[in-house]
Amino acid sequence: MQGRNKVAFITSSSFSPDLGELLNFDSEVHQFTVPDGEAGKTFSTVKSIWDWLGAAGFTRNDLIVAIGGGALTDLSGFAAATWLRGIDWVAVPTSLAGMVDAAIGGKTAINSDFGKNLIGSFHSPVAVIIDPIWLQTLSDRDFSAGMTEVIKCGFIADPKILEIASDTNLEQLRADGSRVIDLVYRAVKVKAQVVSADFKETFEREILNYGHTLGHAVEIHSKFKLRHGEAVAIGLVYAAELASARSLISSEILAMHRDLLTNLNLPITYDRAAWTTLRPILALDKKSRGATIRFVTLTGLGSTSRLEDLTSDELDAAYERISS
Repeated sequence: MQGRNKVAFITSSSFSPDLGELLNFDSEVHQFTVPDGEAGKTFSTVKSIWDWLGAAGFTRNDLIVAIGGGALTDLSGFAAATWLRGIDWVAVPTSLAGMVDAAIGGKTAINSDFGKNLIGSFHSPVAVIIDPIWLQTLSDRDFSAGMTEVIKCGFIADPKILEIASDTNLEQLRADGSRVIDLVYRAVKVKAQVVSADFKETFEREILNYGHTLGHAVEIHSKFKLRHGEAVAIGLVYAAELASARSLISSEILAMHRDLLTNLNLPITYDRAAWTTLRPILALDKKSRGATIRFVTLTGLGSTSRLEDLTSDELDAAYERISS
């Protein structure tokens, strides 16, 4: 914090301690709260942050510190990226999903009426502070949802993650602090390595979106009643079904998707009647090119490719197999 005239702490409505009393340093401290979760990732919220920064006289020598889950760090990072064309910010993720995914890699965004994270920028934080103590504050549901991003990293790059997370359930995993820390470390390492090779997602970084094509559509369809990780868990199984139908992965790897996610209390099916609504949302995915819907796919554990020539029949059949 040294050398900063002003520091803005952005927290969520459900986490808003008086940080001015808790922190002791020379900078002028400001604090701003935003709505919880995806409800805060709107243009009106980011405009209120811009107005607040302007009224407080924030310059390029000042700093934003985002303390919260992945939605809050997405929002705060976007505010930092766009204020004065970019001021420094620090991410302090308090959720598992934030630690292993949202706070790592410099993707910042707000949502659009047409899709999730469609308005954004690449703007890396100057620091990410991960403290596992925050994990003790999470509900089982939020911890479980965060584990989806960890499991995803296992499938796309580090199969050791899958080994560590296997043969356990949510309660047993949460009780094993050393195992959780190992999983967080490995997932952060995967994301950092991928991002450092392709910061602006020209190709390689797309693998981090494994499961997210349908996942984001499900999240939007549920009006964000499903956690991000819950929706992506459904998307992971869908992507695995597509790959299995093309004989790109074995039936054992497909079963591994279902078993690992189910053991962590994550959903792996979605409403059959929702498909007619979900199908057009897929076309708005950031990986789409023109009319082509592109899916990150596995060709084995830790090995990825892309599916770009899927027929409507293939898409429909895969969804039928994951629908309820």
